[in-house]
Amino acid sequence: MAAITLEKLNKHYGSVYHAVKDVDLAIADKEFVALVGPSGCGKSTTLRMIAGLEDISSGDIRIGGRIVNHLPPRDRDVAMVFQNYALYQHLSVYDNLAFGLRNKKTPEADIRAAIDRAAGMLGLHELLQRKPKQLSGGQQQRVALGRCIVRNPQVFLFDEPLSNLDAKLRAQMRIEIKRLHAEIPTTSVFVTHDQVEAMTLGDRVVIMRDGRIQQIGTPLQVYGKPANKFVAGFIGAPAMNFIDVAVAVSPSGVTSVEAWGIKLTVSDANARALAVRNGDRVIMGVRPEHLMLGDGAPGMGFDAGVEVVEQLGSEILLETLVGNTSITAARVPAETKIARGDQVRLSVQPGRLHFFDPETELPISA
Repeated sequence: MAAITLEKLNKHYGSVYHAVKDVDLAIADKEFVALVGPSGCGKSTTLRMIAGLEDISSGDIRIGGRIVNHLPPRDRDVAMVFQNYALYQHLSVYDNLAFGLRNKKTPEADIRAAIDRAAGMLGLHELLQRKPKQLSGGQQQRVALGRCIVRNPQVFLFDEPLSNLDAKLRAQMRIEIKRLHAEIPTTSVFVTHDQVEAMTLGDRVVIMRDGRIQQIGTPLQVYGKPANKFVAGFIGAPAMNFIDVAVAVSPSGVTSVEAWGIKLTVSDANARALAVRNGDRVIMGVRPEHLMLGDGAPGMGFDAGVEVVEQLGSEILLETLVGNTSITAARVPAETKIARGDQVRLSVQPGRLHFFDPETELPISA
């Protein structure tokens, strides 16, 4: 078993910077977990501590049930793919793949078999005699992946491996990594600042901020039920709209939220949570993809002025203005005739509103 357990993991850089704060995380054997967050959130430092490339300040790291706090990287049975590929430029692709195995005194026949298997999986057979400088970025990244595969480690660690690739290659390599994990279901930890990569690759996603874990869950869980306003705004593209609204409960008991130019009737579930906040201000969140043109359900629409029209080919992204509030609306059909300065009617899909406490930024729920 190659489960990974982090218990109260901390990393201090002197007395000045507390990079990782009390991280608790259990990764199951063969699970693919993505660590995601903005720059400086502690995700790469956490990965490097798992790899043994950073000393830990306190806490425990277990790999396969044994504590590895003080084991050097070579004794942890992990393989790491770096952002810059870390290939030996003077060696051929074959020799790059063989390097780690030769250091372990593996017989050449076993090395050839391992390289043949990895090259077949990654389409490297025709590249084995080339040097890294003769390869494209995507080919170099496949070689870096192959170098991990031939070692047959307990754990794969990925440190933003796709960030140097262009958009098309990033999409291709995401598919390669997903397919690789299906064929070789090895416990994997993938660090990225790109929430699309995290959501498409991870069995579970771990969102970090300022050295702390904000939420752990499946892609659908962190998207549909964010643990706080930060997660709600970080997960999803385009980002969730946030609007400062006031709660109003009518004499007949109907609960609505109001801002300049906006008055929306909330669902029964939200009404139960908001009823005790009558007259208070809260933060309303709505994802762009949950806004549509035209009248929808009663009490769920508002008028907006179009500020920017972004034609994306398959759809249109609208930047609109309601009073002084900027609201992004997505999923507008590509053939829609619309221009800057137009007035449009936007409607929220029922049950798609999120509400957060303005002080704690935690969800408001019944």
